Formats: sequence, C-alpha cells, structure tokens
Amino acid sequence: MVIPWEGPFFPTETNRRAPAESLVRILVVDDEPSLRRSIAAVLQASDRLIDDCGSVAETLARLNTRSFDLLIVDYRLPDATGLAVMDWLISNDRRESIIMISGEESVDAAIGALRRGADDFLLKPYKLDQLRRAVGNAILKRQLERNSRVNQQRLQSSEQMHRYLVEHSLDLIYTLDAEGRFNYLNLRIESLLGHPRNALIGRHYTEIIHPEDLERARYAFNERRTGNRATCNIELRLARNPYGSGDDDQRNDPVAIALNAMGIYNRSDSRAPAHYAGTYGAARSLPAPRSNDPPQHPNHRDPLTQLPNHDLFRDRLDLAITQAKRRKGLIGVMLIDMDHFKQINEAHGQAEGDTLLRAAALRLRQCLRRGDTLTRYRSDEFIVLLPDIGTHQNARAIAEKILLAFRQPMPLGDGEAAITISIGVALHPEDGASAEDLIQHASVAMHQVKGHGRNAFSFFSPDMHASYRTRVSLEKDLRRAIAQHEFELHYQPLVSLSRDRITAVEALVRWRHPTHGLVAPSRFIHFAEETGVIHEISRWVLETGCAQLAVWLRQFPDLRLTTNLSSRDFDESDLADTVSRALSSNGLAAASLELEITENLLLENSGRIAPRLHDLRELGVGVAIHDFGTGCSSLASLQRCGVTRLKIDRSFVKDINGSGSHPIVNAIAGIAHGFDIRLAAEGIERDEQMNALEHLGCDEMQGFLFSRPVDADTTTRLLREFRPSARLRSGAAASAA
Repeated sequence: MVIPWEGPFFPTETNRRAPAESLVRILVVDDEPSLRRSIAAVLQASDRLIDDCGSVAETLARLNTRSFDLLIVDYRLPDATGLAVMDWLISNDRRESIIMISGEESVDAAIGALRRGADDFLLKPYKLDQLRRAVGNAILKRQLERNSRVNQQRLQSSEQMHRYLVEHSLDLIYTLDAEGRFNYLNLRIESLLGHPRNALIGRHYTEIIHPEDLERARYAFNERRTGNRATCNIELRLARNPYGSGDDDQRNDPVAIALNAMGIYNRSDSRAPAHYAGTYGAARSLPAPRSNDPPQHPNHRDPLTQLPNHDLFRDRLDLAITQAKRRKGLIGVMLIDMDHFKQINEAHGQAEGDTLLRAAALRLRQCLRRGDTLTRYRSDEFIVLLPDIGTHQNARAIAEKILLAFRQPMPLGDGEAAITISIGVALHPEDGASAEDLIQHASVAMHQVKGHGRNAFSFFSPDMHASYRTRVSLEKDLRRAIAQHEFELHYQPLVSLSRDRITAVEALVRWRHPTHGLVAPSRFIHFAEETGVIHEISRWVLETGCAQLAVWLRQFPDLRLTTNLSSRDFDESDLADTVSRALSSNGLAAASLELEITENLLLENSGRIAPRLHDLRELGVGVAIHDFGTGCSSLASLQRCGVTRLKIDRSFVKDINGSGSHPIVNAIAGIAHGFDIRLAAEGIERDEQMNALEHLGCDEMQGFLFSRPVDADTTTRLLREFRPSARLRSGAAASAA
C-alpha cells in the first residue's frame, strides 16, 4: 500500500527537468494531501511535471486553464465522484488519459470508469509497482497516440504536396480500374487533348487512343504487369477532342506520347493472393515536327516487324484485283492469327511478345513466294496477298507449308514455346470482288478455324457467312443476357449415403431467354467459349453461386458448392484472383468451394494450365475432375495438379447394372483410394447403380435418382428435408407392394 510520505515535492538541482515543451504533465486528484505528495514522490522523474488538487471543482478549474497528459483521480472526492471529472472531459472533447483509484468494494466504480474510457483502474490497497506500471503504460499510450497524430498530419501534408505535383504535372497521369475505365486523370488531359477530365472519368481508355494504335495500346495503356516487365517508354498516339479548344488546324492531329505504365494490385489481407485492381500510367508528350523541318517521305513499313504496313498492303491488293480482272486470274488473301498470343504476352511481357511477333513474321516470309506481300494486320494477326495464285491447290499448298513451319518451336525468353496459328483463306473472284470483301471473308474463315480447335486453315465458303452472322448475333445476345440479368443458376444436390444428407450442390447455369424460354447450357456454352463471353459468364456463376452458398451456410454449415470451369477460363492470368474475390466478398472459406474441370485439361501440358491450377490449390479451393476415365491423363498429372476429387463420368455409370463386373469403375475407385483422392459419381438414375457404387466405396453421388437441377428455393427445401435413407425406404416399400 502507498504510505503518506513527507519529502521535497520538487526535484533537486542534481535532477533538473527536461525542457517544458517535452515534459509529461500529470495531475493527481485526491482529498488527502499526504497521499497526493506520496504519489508525486513515487512518480517523480526529470521529464515529468506533477501538479495536484483535492476536489472535483478544483480539478475542473485547473482543467479550464491548462491541459494535462495524465490524470490520476481518486474515485471518492468531497464534492462528487471522480466520474464527474471524466464526464466533463468527455463533454469537452478532451484527450487526457485517466487512471482511476478507488477503495470501493463494489464493481460499479470500475465499470463506470472503464466505460468512460479510463486507461486503468487501481483498487486500494495497491502496490507501488502497480502504480508505476499503470502510469508508464498510460504515458506510453499517449505518446504513441501523439506520434500517430503527428505522422497523420505529415502524411496529409505529403499527400497534399503529392496531389499538387500530380495535378499540375506536365505529364498526363492516369489510373484505370480493372475493366480499363478511367478513375483518375490529372489536369494535363485538358491542355494536351482538349477533353474535360470529368467527362472521361468512368469511360474506357480506348476513347483517347488513336484508332491505328488501338491494338498496340491494348497491352500497354492498361498494363497489368509490374517491375521490369511493365510498359516502359512505349510510343503511342492519342486522339485529340475534335470539339475541344485550341488550334482548329491541329484538332484532328494525333498527339505522340512516350508511355510508362504498371499494374496495381491489392490484397484483402496479408495472406490472401494479390488481385489486379487497375493500372497506373504516366504519358509524356513527344515534340511535334517543326513547320520548317524538311518534309518526310512516308514510311510504308510496320515499325515493329518492318513488313509493309496496311496502307501499302491495300495499294498492292487493289492493284492485284485490277490486274486479275483484266487477266481473269486468281488471287488469294490469307488472314493468319497467332493462337493464345494474349496469354503469352501477359505471361512473358510485351518485350518478349514483340520479339515473338518479329520471329513469326520472319518465319512467314520464308514460306511465301517472291511476289507475295505479308503485313501485320493487327496486334497478333498477319495478312498475306497471294497474286496470280493459279489454282486452289496452290493456295492450299502455301497454307500447309505455313502450318508445317510453325510445328517447330519458337524462341521465347530463355527457352522455346510451341506456337500454333489459325488461317483463313479467301479467293478472288469467287469470294469477293473488292479488297474489303476478301479481307472480311478471310477473317470469317479464320474465325471458323478458331471455333473448331485452331491450328488449321480453312477456305471461305458462303455458308460460313450465315454461321458467322449467327455467331455475331449470338455473341450480342449473350452479352445482353449478362447486362440484363437473364442468366440464372439451378443447383443439383450431391448426397452422401454415409452421412444421410446432401453434402454439396453443383451450380449449373441456365439462360432465361426472352423469346426462347429456358435455354440449356449445351446450346450456348460452346458459342460463349468461342467468343470469349465465357469469362464473364463464369465470373457471374462464381459470384452468384458464392453469394447463395453464404446464405445456405447459416443453416447448413458443412455445405460445399461445386461449379464448372471452362478450358477458356484458364486463358485468364487472374483466374485465382477472380475466385478469391468471389470468396472474400461473401466471407467464404476457400475449402467451401470446389471447381470442376475436364480430364482433357490435364492432358494439356502447357504453361497455360499448370500455373493456374497451382494458384487455385494455393488458394485452398478443391479441384475435381468431373469426367474422369474418358481421357488418357496420367496418374502423375493427378498429383502434379493437386486434384482433390474424382467424379466418375455418367457414361460409365449408365453401363452399371445389377450383375456383372465393372472394370473401368473398379479401376477409377482404386485410383482414388490409392492416391487418397475423394470419389464421387454423376448420372445416378437407378438403385442398382447406387448400390454398386456404394459397394466400391463411392459415398457421394449425384443424379436424377436423387434430384434434377432445381432453383435455389427448391434446393433450400431439399437441404432441409431430403434424406437418402428415407428415399430408399420408400422405394423398398413401393417394390414390396
């Protein structure tokens, strides 16, 4: 217990104080003078200035004239309790720290003090070390709070200075969101291009890119990479606002810039994977040619590959058409697309992508005749003019020669990569009389190849036009369906016989078409994959399914959601980020989600699949093969890709009957048990199938025997009421009757 002590209140000459502005000011409030002095003596230090008073009224008067760092207040005072001091501090928005001392046995005093924000509460009698420790902690906390406020003020000043420098920079500085829309532009946009910056916020970056540079800007202006691989000093042209202020003669002239950009990545927490959030970029305008400079001869070469540019190609194509009409000859146009170039560019960087394009241009030139013309049409597309081709067979021979040449790996980075191409061929005069028709029809034929597996060539035929128009129309309908929320999810339960309940639901997308009604996925998923709309559909399925799972988990805490990933989803480098966002935004554990892929994906030994699967397994989600046994994947691939569940394909299940052996199903079950991989089966429609699979150790099953895919409300009812054992008893009773 603290003993009243008579001694010098002020420090001696040998223990002088620190400067007044750095002193810790302490006010001791107690109605016993000797106790006030003893507390001051115990806490005395060179960096502390200790004052005292004996009542609430005196304390409030003192607080009205000065501030303190710490108040040590006795609970029981002559004119009120120490809580009155705390109430005054709260009502006057004061920041003094408080230690309350009390001899009250009731806990009400402690509760009242701590609810009002007291830093500590000491009960008499207390030890001196308790008092010193409480005071030391309170002072340290206050110093940390003060330092935090100072740092916050410095940060605000730094942010204000940084914002001023950015806003008034002579460089164009911008940020994009993950969809490529501007969410910040500095004032330079108005003087450089004549666009009011507020008019561009929320608009896509392509609105300020010169049309001829759109393909080049696709991987630079909305850069995803960081570090040494990010865009550095890439030259592009920006389009001025034709209605902006400035010289009328220059409004239609593009503005040349040197661009530096990098991806912005965020994490929901320190353990979560970083996900792409947008792009930060800075563009410096390049000087325009001076009016007294000598005129430059037009450069008819592509700056990257040094091939003839598009203008020169069109001149030669128009001339070839004119000559062919005069001679009644045959000419050909080939459109060549490099498959999966976007993924290569994202994975290895634009510099490596540009090197690959130059190497592809060289290889293509080596396959052509002396009089043929090759040009880079778009970012990863080349177009070839074959004048005087003679016959269809000659065009076919050149296409086959090109495909054969690309069977050889191409240098990429420190190694090599297998690059495939898709070729469309249109011939004059049968496929078109104008340059526009020939190029368009070659493009239609090329897209036909890409829709049927790539790495091939095809001649244009008139029926492709109808197919192409259908494809374009369907793509438009699919994008409209996403925008107008025409998709909906149905869920098919997976039941566990041993646990006698539904343990998972598979999310299956359906299209509620305004005129065709409910459309099954088999009628539109293939087109969605061809057009790339599948990425948006898969993202919607993930987000919607995870949101519904979060609702169900409140009542059914062990439920699991499974959903399918398309092969095309693995084209996206941020696939794991997309999955992570769907989980984190709904507060779901990664283990509650299982992603189903086809066995054919395991057969694709490429840099496209393995890294994505690795990222998904690192995230913690399950990976299931939903058609296992239909392909020829190796057992090593199951381990390498971290497969967590094998689902026996319905094609094997339908052959199961009440008698006889089932060697393929037996083998799959053995593989699953041998590699400690969980086993499930789909397409269960009859009791004998269920019984045979249960006998083989397959506990989780899915099929019409239990339930068809149903909407969320019906699924909720099934989760509450459905029990496999009850269904079996009712089935047995029906058989006996």
